[in-house]
Amino acid sequence: MEKFSKSGRYWLILIALVCVFMVIGTYQAHQIASARENGTYEQLKIFGSVLDLVQRNYVEEIPPKKLIYGAVQGMLKSLDPHSSFMKPEDYKELQIETKGSFTGIGIEISLKDGILTVVSPIEGTPAYKAGLKANDKILKIEGKTTKNMTLIESVKLLRGAKGTDVTISIYRKGWRRLKDVTLTRDVIPIKSVRSRMLEEGYGYIRISNFQNKTTLELKKALKELEKGKSLNGLVLDLRNNPGGLLDQAVKVADVFLEKGLIVYTDGRIEEQKMRFEAHPDKHPHDYPIAVLVNEGSASASEIVAGALQDHKRAIILGVQTFGKGSVQTIIPLEDGSAVRLTTARYYTPNGRSIQAKGIEPDIEVPYAPMEKPKEKDEIFHFPTERDLEGHLINENEPIEDDLNSVKDKKDKPEAVDSEVDNGETQPPPMDNQLEEAVRILKAWAIFKQLPLRKL
Repeated sequence: MEKFSKSGRYWLILIALVCVFMVIGTYQAHQIASARENGTYEQLKIFGSVLDLVQRNYVEEIPPKKLIYGAVQGMLKSLDPHSSFMKPEDYKELQIETKGSFTGIGIEISLKDGILTVVSPIEGTPAYKAGLKANDKILKIEGKTTKNMTLIESVKLLRGAKGTDVTISIYRKGWRRLKDVTLTRDVIPIKSVRSRMLEEGYGYIRISNFQNKTTLELKKALKELEKGKSLNGLVLDLRNNPGGLLDQAVKVADVFLEKGLIVYTDGRIEEQKMRFEAHPDKHPHDYPIAVLVNEGSASASEIVAGALQDHKRAIILGVQTFGKGSVQTIIPLEDGSAVRLTTARYYTPNGRSIQAKGIEPDIEVPYAPMEKPKEKDEIFHFPTERDLEGHLINENEPIEDDLNSVKDKKDKPEAVDSEVDNGETQPPPMDNQLEEAVRILKAWAIFKQLPLRKL
């Protein structure tokens, strides 16, 4: 009987293995049939032929790894502006962006018309003290031309050990020649939340981007502002916030919401269809909130603004936001590289897709420069999602062809990246948008005190 049981178990295992192989074989056959049907195999033959031609006939011998990496980079770049391939060293740089600190010169940079351009120097950093300004063109780094240089490559050259020097050659509109500026690198802390009291009863919190500790920093800032005093209102500044981690955006919105949907995502596969709900807070923050946004508010910051707007929890002030309504998933690969792939669109609680559209403020307040620009000088214009070539189209509100035309976009950047976060090291002066937010919060407090009259 015991021998028969063992034999029976052996037969069951064998049958199970056969079934598994049959399922795998069926799946693979289906994949092969599908690949043949859509022509994937034929296109892979072309790729193989080109790879072989380059290896055998190119003027210099090229490592296969470099060719494969280049092919993958080109494939992902053809999808949309936010999908990309990251080499192992690039992936490490990305991880630095969301935690810790680094040494550099303290500027945010972008590629504008193919030219490495300063978006803004960060107050108190070496770049700020040296007098670098928005729209300065960085044409050389340590004598090396930045033409055809990627953002990742330029960031690597700008960063380095504390106390070391880096020389950049910059051009500013109106100058007749390049100017060499030598900067001494320093520690640039990555801090995403800064706060202060604007005046008695009115607090101010700025979130420059969404990183690992953003929610913790926000709660700490709120606790400090509310300590021993009653707030009549709060200004939440999300201007020039390029986004960051989705989970942190959800948690930040959850701080100010007691219940309801915060955001939901929708993609091709089930795993990308997610819903994020708010939870009651032990210490509710029940004062009025004014959220400041502008063309530089993107992605995660739009999630927060959209959720608070749909739940009528805050008044949104400023100008229309960037319009990045897509979700990117970082997928690490075996060799330390990674793929950043657009996998879903996200929607506000009311079902709004803001892709290539943005969040429209409840009250439009254009920014007025504190110093008027000189005559004929260009005012810096933040690029928006729909300025980016190959951006995803909002399926609910198609964009007109002329808006998608690359040739009509003089200020269209190829991409945007940061050498550092957008946070200030010292309290910024009151600008017109911030002043308007405080006035509205004060009016809100006054109207709340007025008795209701029955008609």
